[in-house]
Amino acid sequence: MDQEFQTSFIPKKPLAETRLPKARPVNIISFLGTIIFFASLASLAGVYFYKAYLGKQVDTMSAKLASAEAAYEPTLIADLENVDRRITDAKDILKNHVMTSPIFEALEDMTLQSIRFTKFSYVYSADGKKVEVKMSGQAKDYNAIAAQSDILGKNKYIDNPVFSNLNLDDKGRVSFDLFFSVDPLFVSYQDILDRNSGGSPTDNQSPAAGGATGDIFPTDTSGGATTQ
Repeated sequence: MDQEFQTSFIPKKPLAETRLPKARPVNIISFLGTIIFFASLASLAGVYFYKAYLGKQVDTMSAKLASAEAAYEPTLIADLENVDRRITDAKDILKNHVMTSPIFEALEDMTLQSIRFTKFSYVYSADGKKVEVKMSGQAKDYNAIAAQSDILGKNKYIDNPVFSNLNLDDKGRVSFDLFFSVDPLFVSYQDILDRNSGGSPTDNQSPAAGGATGDIFPTDTSGGATTQ
């Protein structure tokens, strides 16, 4: 008797469940750190190679400079440098050199015959911007002093002339002290050369100035000429 086999499609045991692997969450901080790390390595490598490139450039330029220097005589270069320093020193000396002769020339042209000077001195002002001149002298009378003050005031290089300590002696003469300031450019050697090449240093003088050609004082009186 044939055995009957019954085929069943119902599994005897439950089928094992198929599980899909779960995606692991990406750590953003770690990802950014990795990027920064590799970027730092790339930057470091770039800096290294750029530094090496600059070093080669410096060596090349140094070699070219040495070659250029070798083309000239070192002794000649040293001599030229010494000459340049001497020229510069000479220019500084000329620039700072002071000559009082323009003051005397101006006074010679502007002094009236009724005025004579007996003393002269000068100093630089505290700020160094003016040359301060102090003089003493005698005048025929007060009118002569007034006229002389007017003439001095018209000269553009003489600033604020002031007559003081006026004293009348027994012969009717008036002794006085005179103070005024002078622009340092007026007595600067360099500016004197410039003015002499372009014009007279005593511009704006009054034609009334009689100069030192005459003297109304008796010849027996001492100090008849301007003292320097």
